[in-house]
Amino acid sequence: MSGISSAQIKNSYSYQQLSQFYYSKQSDSIKKAWVCPVIYKDKNTQKKYKEMWDERTSFITSAIDNGNFIHDDIIYNYIEQIIDDIAKGNPGLLPKKPLLLIDRSSSVNAYSIGGNIIAVNLGLIVFANSREEIALVIAHELSHDILNHVNNAIKERAEWLSSDEYKNSLNSVLDSKYGRLTRLRKILESYSFSRSKHNRYHESDADSLAVILLKNSNIPFDPKVFLRLDSVDIQYKQPLNNSLKDYFTQYNLPFEDAWTQKRSKGLSTRAYNFKDTTGIEDSLKTHPDCIERYNKTKQLSTFTGAYTTIPKEVKDRSLKMLLWNMFNNQDLTQCLYRILIEKDKGNKDEWFDFMIYNVFSGLYYADKQMNRFNAIGVIPKEFISKNYYELQNMLEQMPDDQLEQYCKVLSNASFWQKTPADAKGMKELMTTIDFDPSTSSKTTTAAAKGFIENYPTSIYCEFADHFKKK
Repeated sequence: MSGISSAQIKNSYSYQQLSQFYYSKQSDSIKKAWVCPVIYKDKNTQKKYKEMWDERTSFITSAIDNGNFIHDDIIYNYIEQIIDDIAKGNPGLLPKKPLLLIDRSSSVNAYSIGGNIIAVNLGLIVFANSREEIALVIAHELSHDILNHVNNAIKERAEWLSSDEYKNSLNSVLDSKYGRLTRLRKILESYSFSRSKHNRYHESDADSLAVILLKNSNIPFDPKVFLRLDSVDIQYKQPLNNSLKDYFTQYNLPFEDAWTQKRSKGLSTRAYNFKDTTGIEDSLKTHPDCIERYNKTKQLSTFTGAYTTIPKEVKDRSLKMLLWNMFNNQDLTQCLYRILIEKDKGNKDEWFDFMIYNVFSGLYYADKQMNRFNAIGVIPKEFISKNYYELQNMLEQMPDDQLEQYCKVLSNASFWQKTPADAKGMKELMTTIDFDPSTSSKTTTAAAKGFIENYPTSIYCEFADHFKKK
């Protein structure tokens, strides 16, 4: 297997580029600018409307304050250029440049918040194969904003929750002696069904307008993108190239096949037939909604057969940010599986070895805190490959002493010779957290503060923050 040659990016972005620092002024501006307008004479409807308006404001400002977004110049400028091209081609529809946020989520998505704000997830950038794929998703979300779908949805819900129909239905349930839960579900299902139909219309409208936005911007539109983008729910069904054992024995780590097999019995651990998904080309077989979207727009294709490749640096940085965020959020199986997929591609960047160490050290700490199962982040078997299921079982079932050995062996591996100073500092912090015999809250706090003082711009400060007393 030939290795991927690339400039090894040691630090994808700095600690200060997290949104709680970078967008603090924008967060304050949103709080001041997003004042709920008075549009209803009925006080109850206006009250409900204001509650949901304020919930949206709180959602975006809290997400900013909690560091859910980042501002990496290379990634941000690339995505912003796509938005700029769409805006320049459609000055009448987009007279004001939207505020772009890069969401650290691994979900393959982008979303309109309303109020001329659009967020693009790292997961979309990592998943996308071309600039055109990203542009279609962005144009779709900009269309939601242009068509005022978010604000209209808030109005619709406020009107329903303050309506006599809703109140009477709810009161009839509360006054009844029997079947309250069933009747309440019917009320909610009726509302949800109405909204889901309404939302499907919104999606169709947004698709239609997105095609126009792209055409006016001279960005090729390929309707097949709908099919590929809707296959994201099977991304963890991608099998590994090698047996799970091979990925760990190369580090001289012990491995037992028994770790990968569920030892308990019961319905939740019954024998499971994993189907080979390597032949699935897209979501055409399993997602009729996407087929419908494809069929409605295929005659509008302007694609000439030449995709625009996303710059490698943009993809590499996005992937590393995404993996770091998975680790920091304790989604350890997802993080590790995606690293193994990178190994399959021949990627020899030592940063991925460093992250394997972090995963096992983080799991060891979670185990000490009686939180191993949550840190694994179990995904239902229907959505994963056999290899993923084996890895999930391994992280859940390997004995404590073997987990400890993994941490110690990896901490002395040769790849550390090529890692930067802050990565070595991160290892020292993890060693203190995991193995220092005098570990106490004071010791851990001192180690975390020491790391932040020594490496104030390192993104790994975000991890140290978990152990530093505020």
